[in-house]
Amino acid sequence: MEKKKCGLQLYIHYISINVRSMMQYKSSFVLTVIGQFLVSFNVFLGIYFMFQRFHQVKGYTYSEVLLCFSIMLMEFSLAECFARGFDTFSTMVKKGEFDRVMVRPRNEILQVLGSKFELTRIGRMLQAIVMFIYGIACSEIQWTVAKVLTIVFMLVGGMALFTGIFLIYAALCFFTLDGLEFMNVLTDGAREYGKYPIGVYGKRMVQICTFIVPYALVQYYPFLYLLGRRTSGVYVVLPLLAILFMFPCYGLWRVGVRHYKSSGS
Repeated sequence: MEKKKCGLQLYIHYISINVRSMMQYKSSFVLTVIGQFLVSFNVFLGIYFMFQRFHQVKGYTYSEVLLCFSIMLMEFSLAECFARGFDTFSTMVKKGEFDRVMVRPRNEILQVLGSKFELTRIGRMLQAIVMFIYGIACSEIQWTVAKVLTIVFMLVGGMALFTGIFLIYAALCFFTLDGLEFMNVLTDGAREYGKYPIGVYGKRMVQICTFIVPYALVQYYPFLYLLGRRTSGVYVVLPLLAILFMFPCYGLWRVGVRHYKSSGS
């Protein structure tokens, strides 16, 4: 128990260091936050203009799509904020900085997580929160305790899912030394096509996003429950199953660590 507590304290200390470092350049921080907000705002405009012409997409209204997208964007932003160290891990490997990580008496994942904390992603979070509030206000969802829990579980499961994908990205760097750009399809790509319920892309896509990379567990199925299109209580806890995706991701990471060979500095 003491070990875990010390590990948490160390991670909080890492975050503190990163935040203090960013605050040394406040203007840069503010401009970056605004930039992150505007990038997401462009996607919002795309949805807005499309619904000016088409009032529904596969039976989903404008407010429902905004609610769906806002939840997905919050999931991604939280993961990118706390797991940014994995996303930039290729630089650590190429520069030989992972050598220092290996010789320190702390868990490698904890050190990599603490190496980068992207507070500027609150720009995207703000955009997501604005859309979320609008989606709730304009949708006809009958809110219950179960549905509030569903939102919370979606955020927890989605954050775990995207963190797992970032972990895969980092693990592959042990073998390639450089990040593989195709992994962006599973991160930034998922954020983009996740603005609509996955069901609009067809049955095959739903199957892939259920059994291979379980986006549907943190987006599509619980969202159907929120809209009242599914009534089973199973849909409330489905997002938590996405946490299981972390286990094979961690397994791949351990394989990468065992095969790691220093690239020098």
